Amino acid sequence: MGLRIITPVFAVTLLVPAFVNAGDSPDEKREKIRKMANDTLADLYKLQPSAQAVVQKSAGYAVFDNFGTHVLLVSTARGSGVAYNSKTGQYTYMKMLSGGAGLGIGVKDYQAVFVFETEQALAKFIDSGWEGSGQADAAAKAGEKGGAYSGAAMIAPNTWVYEITKNGLALQLTLQGTKYSKDDDLNKQ
Repeated sequence: MGLRIITPVFAVTLLVPAFVNAGDSPDEKREKIRKMANDTLADLYKLQPSAQAVVQKSAGYAVFDNFGTHVLLVSTARGSGVAYNSKTGQYTYMKMLSGGAGLGIGVKDYQAVFVFETEQALAKFIDSGWEGSGQADAAAKAGEKGGAYSGAAMIAPNTWVYEITKNGLALQLTLQGTKYSKDDDLNKQ
């Protein structure tokens, strides 16, 4: 009985578009993603003013809009985003998909802002993606870097992330079981 309920919920979550309409043209999707990224950065700067200097000095950043559900034993999430190389000014459009198991119920709508201290960290993220698992759970809160990364968590060497929910900056990072990768359809130009 439980599996008959969980399977449709899982399927519906995977089919729910984030903020980009499936009928939009690639140019319209790219424009919506860039607008979401700009709006998210503006929200981050209001919540954590020191983040603006961090992002401006970084080798690059990536911003994602994510929507997830957790019903009984299954949690899923999906979203879209963009990575930006500060040196070249190049945008790389990306997508994310997440799945997990554990008891719970709820819906979460959040944005994640990744900040890369080095070009190598940015390139690795863009070319290889990132799979959040135990890495996010073991993330150290900023403190060793002074106040610059306040509100962020280190998820890999030279890579920090801010998670923004409707209530502000998240106190705990929930990126486990999440895969970030290039969106081949949107990177064709």
